[in-house]
Amino acid sequence: MASTGDTEMVKESEFKTETESQTPAVTASRIVYLTLSLWLRKLLFWTTLVAAIVLLTGKQKENIYWPPANAVVPRSAKYSHYPAFKYLLAALWIVFGHSLLSSINSLLCAALGNLFLYCLILGDSLMLVIMASATGTAGGVAYIGLEGNSHDGWLKMCNVYDKFCRHIAASLALSLLACVILVALILISAFSIRR
Repeated sequence: MASTGDTEMVKESEFKTETESQTPAVTASRIVYLTLSLWLRKLLFWTTLVAAIVLLTGKQKENIYWPPANAVVPRSAKYSHYPAFKYLLAALWIVFGHSLLSSINSLLCAALGNLFLYCLILGDSLMLVIMASATGTAGGVAYIGLEGNSHDGWLKMCNVYDKFCRHIAASLALSLLACVILVALILISAFSIRR
């Protein structure tokens, strides 16, 4: 009779270990990945917020000679005059919101396992595509403003609107940093799945 009870206890303990092995274990390496991911998401949050604020505050008004009027007229430069900069601002706000929501989700759903990490990789990849596209588009327009285009008769504007161009350059640099942070987040999530 004792041997039958021992056999039943062994079967129960084997059943528990199989069930426990199916639940996602929060290992030390997973905690390190989660901590690093949260710090990078916090950095992404602040990077996109500052880039958006710098882009929004980049306004400058100068008196410029205007040939059709044959007079000096006040002209302003601001982000809303350029569709590429509007697109960059929209992308910055989208990535800002994603970084906030994904940080909260990372804290709440850290123990859910690989499915959650796959969703993070998908979301981060989508944000990287949006951010890289907007940064490249705005960078192209900013370069034409910096250098002009003699073939099409487009004049340089950064020698006149220097403050505006500095704001645009700072916003583009922060946007590039946000792209690098997103790549790092994707890699961290992928390595975390492997472990």
